[in-house]
Amino acid sequence: MSARLALVAAVIAHRGASQAAPENTVEAFRLARDLGADWVEFDVRRTTDGVAVVHHDAHLADGRRIGRMQADDLPDYVPSLAEALEACEGMGVHLEIKNLPDDPDYDRDNLVADAVAGLIAAYLGPGRGVVSSFNVDAADAVRAVNPTIPTALVCGIVQPAQAVARATAHNMAAVHPFDAMCDASFVRRAHDAGLAVNVWTINQAERMAELVAMGVDGLITDVPDVARAVVDAG
Repeated sequence: MSARLALVAAVIAHRGASQAAPENTVEAFRLARDLGADWVEFDVRRTTDGVAVVHHDAHLADGRRIGRMQADDLPDYVPSLAEALEACEGMGVHLEIKNLPDDPDYDRDNLVADAVAGLIAAYLGPGRGVVSSFNVDAADAVRAVNPTIPTALVCGIVQPAQAVARATAHNMAAVHPFDAMCDASFVRRAHDAGLAVNVWTINQAERMAELVAMGVDGLITDVPDVARAVVDAG
């Protein structure tokens, strides 16, 4: 079982400061720091030439599929993982690997793991990088490359016991539940299992305060300035 992460009511900027700047861009990451984020959360995919890049969807807005593109052919606003990590200087980073079996570019070998593990070591070092995914195989692949990198299970609305059991079975350090499944009972269950709880995506100050009172370890939010104010007031 992984030890609980030392994230006490951390402000985690969801895709950067994504309500004030285009999501998953260098601009959004830098702005997140200016607005008081402790951590940034963003999405990682792999191009056809093996470069890890930051983008949420499998396709660009014009329909081109990232997994079938060369990194040099991507628009300038899509950063490489290295560029994103440079932009997050001074903050921790939650890297969510996008690689589910129903994704159009699903890679059962999780080849992106090598790049993710190597770049975390090069740019972040110990304690500043967490790899999360809905796909436990993707997270496991990163830890197979570097067992010191903590991992987290991202989950939608599932049974709390199932989420906690799955995370602990894969030696994860945290669970990232969707807001609707997070209550005080879930937080206690996860903490009792040694797991940190980082909840997504929370944009209302009142709900942020409720979650902080429950003892969650992190608020994943599009509005890090609002979360910063709530956390500091608590």
